[in-house]
Amino acid sequence: MIEPAHPLDPAPRALLEQSHAMMLELFEPEENYFLGFEALCAPGVHFITAREGQTVLGTGALVRKDGYGEVKSMFTATEARGRGVAAAILRALEDHARETGVGLLRLETADILDGAVRLYERNGFVRCARFGDYRPNQTSVYMEKTL
Repeated sequence: MIEPAHPLDPAPRALLEQSHAMMLELFEPEENYFLGFEALCAPGVHFITAREGQTVLGTGALVRKDGYGEVKSMFTATEARGRGVAAAILRALEDHARETGVGLLRLETADILDGAVRLYERNGFVRCARFGDYRPNQTSVYMEKTL
């Protein structure tokens, strides 16, 4: 089940903490662009989870920006990978964007996150130029999709 959630609730928070820990292990601090908990609770952020029973399997967020929506906080629990969880979350974020009049989605991921890049490409995202407040670095991949 995909549904809106609060990032500070225990299960989503625990999964987000796993995501943050992984990012901090893989990348230098200046290459980390994950949203902190406070930012995920801000107005203009649509945060969702995928659940199976009471178990949270994945998270995702759509942040409304000027002229586009940015996909953030996409993370799937290790034991749920390969089951379509991330694709379902991405579809739900796209549906929300359409319903709220957002016609362009953008995201930043990393070149070494092969599974993430493939997920986005399979779902119609294409590489694009750096956008927003992102700083030039050697790891980021920028993608977008017109809805």
